[in-house]
Amino acid sequence: MQHQIESVLNELGLIIESRKGGNSESSYVARLFNKGEDTILKKVGEECTEVVIAAKGGHPYQIIYETADLLFHVMVMLSHYNLSLDDIARELARREGMSGLEEKASRNDSPLDGKSI
Repeated sequence: MQHQIESVLNELGLIIESRKGGNSESSYVARLFNKGEDTILKKVGEECTEVVIAAKGGHPYQIIYETADLLFHVMVMLSHYNLSLDDIARELARREGMSGLEEKASRNDSPLDGKSI
């Protein structure tokens, strides 16, 4: 399973990157990039809400479907900011072995505060 998700997400990331500057008439991703930050962020917000509604409904397929949409739009957002899931993985690895309370307390000392990657 690990290889499958990694493979799928890596391929999707490459496709998303390849759509930057693409034709908005033939590519939904290119259309999002061309419309810009506000449109991308609005889609992420909408998808977050849809995941919550699906989870509240408790239907496994709807949860999977909406979470896939959210993950896709988060990947578009990350790409817009020249970031990737690898950046997220590094942050999660940094937190590994840290309690949730400890991690939350360390946020004031975040290595990302005001800094670019």
